[in-house]
Amino acid sequence: MGADNIPSDSDLTLLATRVGEVLFARGLTVATAESCTGGYVAKLITDVPGSSRWFRCGFVAYSNEAKHRQLGVANATLKEHGAVSEQTVIEMAVGALIVGEAQRAVSISGVAGPDGGTPTHPVGLVWFSRTQRLENGSAAALAIQRRFAGDRDAVRRQAAACALGLLLEP
Repeated sequence: MGADNIPSDSDLTLLATRVGEVLFARGLTVATAESCTGGYVAKLITDVPGSSRWFRCGFVAYSNEAKHRQLGVANATLKEHGAVSEQTVIEMAVGALIVGEAQRAVSISGVAGPDGGTPTHPVGLVWFSRTQRLENGSAAALAIQRRFAGDRDAVRRQAAACALGLLLEP
């Protein structure tokens, strides 16, 4: 890790490579649904040679309309909870899992800054979800919230590393 625990390019490359090794060894495929990271996780994944064996697709759903249209996030969820919420990232990840026809999906929505923060959703607040298909065809979801420090690039790098880390978990 670089200064202040900001992952460097090489840290992120190593992490994405490790994700690929683990997912491929487990016979799993993955899809991504990103908002504040703007496709950064998908970029890191596709930088790994051979990633087409385990990466299905990535969605950049930056606006609420895109979250609804591309991933099926309910308008009621967006209205009641907002884009940066546990409920929204779970619905984003489930949508990516279904539309991407993958066994796992990870989603990210947050406030990367430098503006856009509020007292309840400050700059650096990011929600994540990882979903996985169960043998019965349903999906299990995990959601976590993190607060990252630094400028826009630092928040996005830390968020990408966190999302990749979630894909390493069993």
